[in-house]
Amino acid sequence: MNKVALVTGSAKGIGAAIIEELASAGYDCVINYNTSEKEAFELYEKIKAYNINSLVIKCDVSHEEQVNNMFNIIEEKLGGVDILINNAAVDLPNLFSQKKVADFKKTLDVNVIGAFLTAKRAERHILDKKWGRIINISSTNGMNTYYPMGIEYDASKAALNSLTHNLAIEFAPYATVNAIAPGLIATESEIKDYDEEFMQMELDKILLRRMGEAKEVAKLVRFLVSDDASYINNSIIRIDGGQYNSV
Repeated sequence: MNKVALVTGSAKGIGAAIIEELASAGYDCVINYNTSEKEAFELYEKIKAYNINSLVIKCDVSHEEQVNNMFNIIEEKLGGVDILINNAAVDLPNLFSQKKVADFKKTLDVNVIGAFLTAKRAERHILDKKWGRIINISSTNGMNTYYPMGIEYDASKAALNSLTHNLAIEFAPYATVNAIAPGLIATESEIKDYDEEFMQMELDKILLRRMGEAKEVAKLVRFLVSDDASYINNSIIRIDGGQYNSV
């Protein structure tokens, strides 16, 4: 029986690349979306070529009832979640003077509380099977790359790194728990949101002088969920092309 991977926020961008990479490796995949229904079902059709079992489930991971319902469906149809990739995130950049408490709370609810809720719900199955993988998609913004316009996003990714370390202890010795911290990745939202001057300034901070690709992050995920990575645990792994002088 194939291992089952749930990738939250996987209709587009890095999440979609992870789904395709894991499907190509023979994992059964659950595509989760909240607003991008069209893209989620397009991805579902695309991965049919890999002859794996797959599901598409709408769920706002910041709501416990919806998370429980999503896991109930997965358990009923596929048996349970063996591999959890917490990728769902929101980023609401704005001038600091115009920041709203509601936006700060929403960012923390999705980016941190969402990962907590999915991990909590996955625990029963993983401890039962005595095997599991949890990967939280963090960011260099949670480590040493900071932008006051994204202050709540940066705070949420720092919190996600802390959550990763605590979950590694909680799930020991049966599951490995790691975080991946991408730098500047060429997703549609990244390219759309930044002007040419800002983009060049950021590229100048990267030793490889280019943006990363979503598929490069996906390949790292594929390695970390494999048996070849069975001794990598409780780590925050940067994938940023050699980003430096970021503060």
